[in-house]
Amino acid sequence: MERSWCKGRYGIPILTNEISKAWSDMTTRQYKDFKNLKKENLIDNMSTLELILNMIAEATTTEITQTLHPQGLEENKKVAKEGGTVAGNARKDIESRTGKPVITQKNALDFSKVIEDVANKTEDNSK
Repeated sequence: MERSWCKGRYGIPILTNEISKAWSDMTTRQYKDFKNLKKENLIDNMSTLELILNMIAEATTTEITQTLHPQGLEENKKVAKEGGTVAGNARKDIESRTGKPVITQKNALDFSKVIEDVANKTEDNSK
C-alpha cells in the first residue's frame, strides 16, 4: 500500500479495519471481542483458514494498490475495501459449500488444546 500519506499513527489501523470489515464483516475490535481477546494478538488467535483469508485480503489490497496507485486516505480506503471483498467473497463461498462458518470463536487456547489432544492420541497409539 502507498504509505507516504499514512506514516502517522492512524493510517495503517484505518486501512487494516477496512480490510477486516470487507472480508470478515467485522472491524478488528469486533473480531477481537468475538474471540474474547483483550490484549492478545488477533492474528495469533486465527484458525488456518482465517489466516489464509486475511492474507488473501492483504495481498489483494497490495496488488490493487500497486496497479492503481491510490492517493490519500479515501482512495486507499476504497482499495482496502476492494482487496478485503475478494477474500470476503471466498469466505462466503466456503461457508456456502461447507455449511459452516469460517470465522469461529476459537482462539489460541483452544488451538493449543487441540494440538495437545492430538499429541496425546499419537503417543497413546504408539504404545
